[in-house]
Amino acid sequence: MRINTHISLLTPTTNKLNNKIHKLLVAILFCISMIFAPLGTVAAMIDSTAVKWHPGHYYIIKGSQKNNATYLSQVYSELKATPALKGMMIRYFWNDLEKAKGVYDFSSIDKRLAELSAKGKRLVIQVQTKSFNGRQVVPSYMKTAEYEGGEFDISDYGNKIVTGRNIKLWNLQVQNRLIALFKAMGKRYNSHPHFEGIGMIETAMGEPIKPLTNTQVTKFYDNKINVQKQMRLYFPNTMTIQEANYPRPILASFVGRLKNIGTALSSPDTFLEERGLLFEATKYDPYQGIYNYYSDFTGAIPMVPTVMPKNYKNTKGDGTGYVPTVSQILVFARDTLKANYIFWTREKHYKQVLEVLNWKEQRNARAGGLNTACPRAYSSCVN
Repeated sequence: MRINTHISLLTPTTNKLNNKIHKLLVAILFCISMIFAPLGTVAAMIDSTAVKWHPGHYYIIKGSQKNNATYLSQVYSELKATPALKGMMIRYFWNDLEKAKGVYDFSSIDKRLAELSAKGKRLVIQVQTKSFNGRQVVPSYMKTAEYEGGEFDISDYGNKIVTGRNIKLWNLQVQNRLIALFKAMGKRYNSHPHFEGIGMIETAMGEPIKPLTNTQVTKFYDNKINVQKQMRLYFPNTMTIQEANYPRPILASFVGRLKNIGTALSSPDTFLEERGLLFEATKYDPYQGIYNYYSDFTGAIPMVPTVMPKNYKNTKGDGTGYVPTVSQILVFARDTLKANYIFWTREKHYKQVLEVLNWKEQRNARAGGLNTACPRAYSSCVN
């Protein structure tokens, strides 16, 4: 006898039996998945707001070499040989990414992300809205009255020689165009499993060649917070980052608002003895330095300090300290700053960095020995 298994020819009793078997199989498979699936995968299944979380050590590569195949080949070789290095950060100026109003060029990011993904490594991007060499940072279309020219000249404190540019973020139109950039990036990269983070450059404004009003300064920092709020909306599954260092009087309010948003706290320098960064408030000077906020907010938001070239050379910005070892910088960032991530600038000290990161304390430890706890600001983390 030939048995027809088409569902429409089965008897009602057979249908009920098959339904019970189907439900039982689904339940069994779900239980198996809960047992064998990685914890992060399970979290992603039950929480669409889970954030990618791969703490550890990351390179910061030279911006001028970000599309140089020979340079990148060497970097990728070092990443492969160093398990504690989870990936790298690349910095792009705003006008590298927006060529005309609403016309974006993400081709370089796409290529680096594909290359890192193939190697099991991850990418963090910083959008730079401040320069230190006088170069333009905003797209050319913003050099109009609507945007007040988009940017202003800055100098080192104490002189009037133009050394860089910063954006006129107090201008609502400038703010809105920066938000539009992050919206486009969020749509493209938020869901990518190897796109680990997106951030903005330091809070230190630089010394304006033309003095700013108090209103402009206040709006500059308020609008930076507004941009960060939107970044969290456009990158709900990705760590968003803000570098903060100066001015000290704005930090309590500013960093407090970052905490409320769920933005990672970073600093552009890891100086072991810099008084302004380590400053503890007194009754005569109630404005504490940025490093104190790392311990204040540890566990609440990600802690992601940055090691810059000058940090390898001296423990103080003015050069009056001593030359630290890479291991001393690591211990300071890990234990004092409670780092979840450390971003190491790859420059002439990179061989010492690789040596320390390949010591067994970093090589054999999860996240290279850094704090792996999922921050309370996140509903859950995807590992």
